[in-house]
Amino acid sequence: MAEVGPASLRVKYLLGGLAPDSDLPMPVETQDMIRCHWQVIEKRVPGTRFNYDFWSACSPRRSTYPACRAVIAARNQETGMEEEMIRSIQHAYYLQARNPSDDDVLMELASRLGLDGERFRVDLNADRTQEELASEIHAAQNMAVSSFPSLMLEADGRYLPVDIDYNDENVMLQQIFAR
Repeated sequence: MAEVGPASLRVKYLLGGLAPDSDLPMPVETQDMIRCHWQVIEKRVPGTRFNYDFWSACSPRRSTYPACRAVIAARNQETGMEEEMIRSIQHAYYLQARNPSDDDVLMELASRLGLDGERFRVDLNADRTQEELASEIHAAQNMAVSSFPSLMLEADGRYLPVDIDYNDENVMLQQIFAR
């Protein structure tokens, strides 16, 4: 968990899964939908850019579980590597047009982060890693998370959604501290 803001506020990342393992090409309609989302994000969040070469340089698949397992494998190998792996995956995908559904891309990212490559390779697709992902997906479903990313506040044993504002963190902090 990362400490953020006041000492009473802790952040815990929870992987929601989104799209299970698949070797099937991503349907063209899905590719178009994601490209449109990227364009909307670029307009709404100043300074955000995407590398649209991804759609021609890669064989897109709708499969986010490998990237989720990579985050778990990094987290389990070394404290603090969870956030670094998330950033590395996002950078590779959004800016370098590299496919985070490919194990070789994820293993290279782990190596660049200084993780033990052999341990990461084994952990990436280990049963225990998949079980941990399934547990996190189940937890997200129990919180009624329906979009990714999401921000939830745990207060008095309840989970309350917090609207994300990428342009002004104070909007989110006000929601959190008003509850």
